Amino acid sequence: MTSARTLNPSEIAHFAKDSAHWWDENGPFKPLHRLNPTRIHYIREQIIAHFHLDNTPIKALKGLKILDVGCGGGLVCESLARLGAHVTGIDGDENAIQVAKDHARDAELDITYMCGAAEDLIPSKKKFDVVLGLEVIEHVDHPTFFVETLAKLITPKGLVIFSTLNRTAKSFALGIVAAEYILGWVPRGTHNWHKFITPAELARLCLTHNLKTKNITGLVFNPLKNEFALHKNDVAINYFLSASR
Repeated sequence: MTSARTLNPSEIAHFAKDSAHWWDENGPFKPLHRLNPTRIHYIREQIIAHFHLDNTPIKALKGLKILDVGCGGGLVCESLARLGAHVTGIDGDENAIQVAKDHARDAELDITYMCGAAEDLIPSKKKFDVVLGLEVIEHVDHPTFFVETLAKLITPKGLVIFSTLNRTAKSFALGIVAAEYILGWVPRGTHNWHKFITPAELARLCLTHNLKTKNITGLVFNPLKNEFALHKNDVAINYFLSASR
């Protein structure tokens, strides 16, 4: 049995210092608030296409079991719960989980939150229709084990969705130098460029664990509109990847 863990204590500590501000739209997690509508749009469309669901209902994801690994304060969890899904969020930051629980209670949303790592769920044999690993794989020490763990948590016909940063010169210039040191979008030290993973590398990791890549879509920022958008071809900085068996 492997002794690897998906949690990195120093990474958890880095985010934990700001956990109380998860729902402050102008706080340290401002970029996540800004990109959340675009992120939810991608997730919703991929799930609907994969499970052949009706795209029109407000509760389009009704009945689906979704796990958000590295859920933080629950931004994605709450959006998916409002779409009708049964949502579970897990994160190694105990403070963030408490913030998520409190916010969900105030919003009268039934979401299951737990503090821990994705691999902690394996012994329970719980399975989910969709497992999300959003902006997480670049913060773990064992990407292969992370992908393997998420693959074990989906149902036979389930879907895994990742979002992360590509390892390119452009991602270093804009994702680290600009975002952390010039614009101050995220706290300095949030990212390590050497831990970024290319779409090809992530696709190979998925294939190793019997997951076939279904879609790769870029995420770009338009400074003129001051908003994020999906891009079919531009994956130079951020991208989504969905995969299934």
